[in-house]
Formats: sequence, C-alpha cells, structure tokens
Amino acid sequence: MASKAIFSTLRRSLTKPHGGAVSRRHHLSTTSAATASEPYPGDEHAIVMKGVRISGRPLYLDMQSTTPLDPRVFDAMNASSIYDYGNPHSRTHLYGWEAENAVEVARIQVAKLIGASPKEIVFLSGATEANNTVVKGVMHFYKDKKRHVITTQTEHKCVLDSCRHLQQEGFEVTYLPVKTDGLVDLEMLREAIRLDTGLVSVMAVNNEIGVVQPMEEIGRICKEHKIPFHTDAAQAIGKIPVDVEKWNVSFMSMSGHKIYGPKGVGAMYVRRRPRVRLEPLMNGGGQERGLRSGTLATQQVVGFGVACELAMKEMEYDEKWIKRLQERLLNGVREKLDGVVVNGSLESRYAGNLNLSFAYVEGESLLMGLKEVAVSSGSACTSASLEPSYVLRALGVDEDMAHTSIRFGIGRFTTEEEIDKAVELTVKQVEKLREMSPLYEMVKEGIDIKNIQWSQH
Repeated sequence: MASKAIFSTLRRSLTKPHGGAVSRRHHLSTTSAATASEPYPGDEHAIVMKGVRISGRPLYLDMQSTTPLDPRVFDAMNASSIYDYGNPHSRTHLYGWEAENAVEVARIQVAKLIGASPKEIVFLSGATEANNTVVKGVMHFYKDKKRHVITTQTEHKCVLDSCRHLQQEGFEVTYLPVKTDGLVDLEMLREAIRLDTGLVSVMAVNNEIGVVQPMEEIGRICKEHKIPFHTDAAQAIGKIPVDVEKWNVSFMSMSGHKIYGPKGVGAMYVRRRPRVRLEPLMNGGGQERGLRSGTLATQQVVGFGVACELAMKEMEYDEKWIKRLQERLLNGVREKLDGVVVNGSLESRYAGNLNLSFAYVEGESLLMGLKEVAVSSGSACTSASLEPSYVLRALGVDEDMAHTSIRFGIGRFTTEEEIDKAVELTVKQVEKLREMSPLYEMVKEGIDIKNIQWSQH
C-alpha cells in the first residue's frame, strides 16, 4: 500500500504544471517530443502530439505492453549507477568485484522468484532475445537428431518468427491450435509429439488475452517423452506463482519491464540437471556461462533483481488488488452495455489482463475515441487496413468482434478512480458509435442480422 501512495504522489508531482517544467519533462521523457505542438490555445493542460489532441495525460491501462518503474527499483538503480560503475567482468580490482557482487545478488533475487538455482539464471536484454536464443539454439545444437518443434498458434511473435526461421532452414514445426478459451488441448499436444521432436514451447500467460496455460500438465507430458520444455514467462513472473520444478521447464524467458523493472534487461532460465544444451546466438567474451557474450549492464540487472524481490514479497497483495479492480472494470462496463464479450478463459486467467470485444462497433473508431485511455487493441494496424489479431482468430472469434477488441491492462499502481474513469469513457464512446450503427438499430428492433443475406450492387 505504501508503494501505491509513493507512486501516486510521484505521478502527481510530475504531471503538476510548474511553468516551463512540464514542457521540459515531456522532452526528456520521449524521443517523440520534438514533434509535439505547443499547448492548445485556451487549454493550458492540453497535449497535442502526432496530430492528436487530448485534454491531459491519458489513463495508463496498458500494463501488458510495459509497466511503470517502481520508485524503489529506481532508487536501487540510482545508487548502483553511482557506486557500482566497475565492469562486472573485471576480476583484478575492487571496482569489478563490487559490480560483480551486485550482479550476483540480482541473480539470486531472480532465481528465488521462480524456484531456481542462481547458477541457472543467464542475464540478457529481455524475453525476445531469450526466446530467440532458446528456440534457435536448442534446435541448432541437436540438429543431427532433432528436426521438429511444437508450439502454439497464439505464441508471441518472436517465438513464431523464430520457428518460421527454423522452417526456412529445413526444420519442421507443428503450430497447435487452441480451444475457444485459449487453452492448449493436451491430447493434441500428445499426438503431435514425434521421435525427432526437439523442443516444446508454450507461453505461460498470453500477452493478448491473459489466459494461463496448464503448465504442470504440459511439463509432465514433456518429461514423459524426455523433450525439453520452454516457456515464455514474460507475462507470468511476479504476477502468478512460478516454480520451474513444478512446471518441469527446461528453459524460461523473462523480462524486467513487465514487472515494474527497467527496460532492456531480462533473463533466461537454463536447467542444469538434467542438463540441456543450446548454441548461443552471439559469440564474444564468453560471459554468462558462454551463453550470452557481452558486458552486462550492471544497473539494469540490479533493477531487475530488486523488481523480482518486490514482486515476490507483494505478489499476494497485488493479486487481490488487481482482481478487485478487474471485477470493478468488467462489472462497470457490463452494467451499462450489452454485447460485451470477454476473450479467453475467465477461470484460467491472469486478472490484470482483460481483453473485451464490443459488438456493433467499428474497431478503429473505438480506438481513436479512447485517446484519453492508454490501452491496446487485439488488432494490428497496417498501412493499408486493420487486421484482426491472430490470437483472437486462433480462438475462433468472429472477424467483426476481433476488430473491436480492447485489452485493458491493470497493475500494481492502478487506482479505483482510474478504473471508474476508464469505464465512463469506454461506455460513452461505445454508446456514441452504436448510435451511428445501422446494425445496432436492427438488433434493437429484433432483427437477426446473422440470417440476413446481403447483396452487392
């Protein structure tokens, strides 16, 4: 609770106008600031950036994209920046030893969060690098005997693209479909396993819809067939209990900025017993057990370690708070709107990820209308069109509903007032768009639009 108060106070002090201080802060906080316009005439708090005008800084509900830095993490990184400036790989003097000690403390903190040994933690830039290293590195190491990978259709893009890269090299990949609730069919997984299967990769918590996969069951199947099991746990660590032994994972990918830590740092768990092997992506000085060459960013690593320690201490409280806010958001929207669908399982789900679709609303207009709420859509905007999310398509969501999906990300520092405001703005925008929708008018009149045969002229 104290951390919430500290963060709220810090945020208020940063956003409170003090003459030229606001302009100076914005230019420090983003590389896009150069494109920002002057405050809108008649509204000193208005912000105009990239052609969009909003009355003030929007509510932040995009926690799956990234989380704000916890002030306590900032304090630890700040102190480390001043005192731990030696190269952690310099073994001949005190400055190197101090930096190395700071890194090893962080390694212990990360390991404790997932029930691993510190010797099994490899620091790198984030989950994307870890996913690439594992998927490509394992198959390259065992390429003479293992030529097959199993993953799911709803994995993060970096896993899917790594698998496609392997296919171009002659490997075979099975992309398992998921059920309508987003969960893996365990029998389909069993049936997909072959003698030459070298890796199974399944994301623990989906970044778009928040569903939690049956990790222990998947790990048990992989152990029965003696197949290495990798999971992208970037959206899982610090949010749900993670235990590498219970899950029987051989590899795990993690990222600092998803748990109120710094960007640009993450970790890869690599099991030691039974030993699993992989080829490194980069060659160099042989740091991190030879799996990730390059000088470690000591301050980033320290921040990641502290973020993991805080997550371990506060996970139970965070879970209760976030669950309460999720229910407040969902109930608030459903009390005032019909045709609201939750995408993905409600039972096996991380509460901080609420992906909703709104019927009879044009998706792009909904996003543009919610400019005062920082949220993400399940749709990916391309230069030519708005394509539905591949994750929602894998669930079998109708294309028109997939177009209108909004992902609300709730976190440690989200307040009840922010949730209430988000409900108000969302309801207002959906109602406005439905007033202009001829389809919604037909539905209110009792017409079943699914049975209408549309003709082209």
